[in-house]
Amino acid sequence: MSDISDVLNVLTTQCASFVYPNGTGQPSVCGKTVRVYPGWPTSSSLDQDLQLGNVNVSIFPAGPEKNVTRYRPKQQVMSIVEATLSLTASGNVVTVGGAMPSPFTAHNLALLVNSMPFIYSAQATDTLTSIATGLATLLAAVYPGTTSSGPVITLPPNVLPLVARVGTSGLVTTEWERQQQRAQITVWAPEPTSRNLVSAAIKQAFSQIAFVTMPDGYGARVQAAGGSFSDSLEKAKTYRRDLFYEVEYATTVSEKIATVVATQVTFETQDGVPIITRTY
Repeated sequence: MSDISDVLNVLTTQCASFVYPNGTGQPSVCGKTVRVYPGWPTSSSLDQDLQLGNVNVSIFPAGPEKNVTRYRPKQQVMSIVEATLSLTASGNVVTVGGAMPSPFTAHNLALLVNSMPFIYSAQATDTLTSIATGLATLLAAVYPGTTSSGPVITLPPNVLPLVARVGTSGLVTTEWERQQQRAQITVWAPEPTSRNLVSAAIKQAFSQIAFVTMPDGYGARVQAAGGSFSDSLEKAKTYRRDLFYEVEYATTVSEKIATVVATQVTFETQDGVPIITRTY
């Protein structure tokens, strides 16, 4: 999930890339050292930095957070683990192929025979042969005469598998809330030229960005919300510019779940009377 600290961190990394377009090993847009950080600066550290001729860019939440949730919770599949094992059926012969995952990840190997599912969950200590043995044992309980040899399973001649599948797992994320937070990006500089160059670089770059990606994979909308200049601390050699942005981001929960290898469907009459149940 993402919270305000993630928002500040993402904005911080974005601002750093704007003021150091060629990397932190190269000069900044103003030629001075620019420190970019989340939070509000302490007076002592800020004064010391400005006296050294450095520029500070602070990112801080301005004002209360606003709940802007407007949709029902909806799941999104963020990623699916690629299968390394395979299962193929030809006639009454089934072959376990591929390789055991390393590092180990969950795999479910499924055979559908006459609309009946037979599912074997691979274990970390399994081999292709032991997987075939496990599946053959499940099949033999319903179809006597089923045998296995190495990674190959042989069913009785009159029994033909309809479907062979391999499932893994995936990361599913659900958005439960959405909130809007105003972020204040403040440029603190020892003279006006550096302030203007740094703030202009940030403003121009954000004007071309509608969304930033949060750690949970969701996008956060970024909209400009004004700004201000301040030379009131000129005697202290502090030149300031505030840039405000409304950031709308999601509160999410992620979980790992297995992919579907078989699903049961019941057909009913218009009156709700079951007719037949089949597995696909």
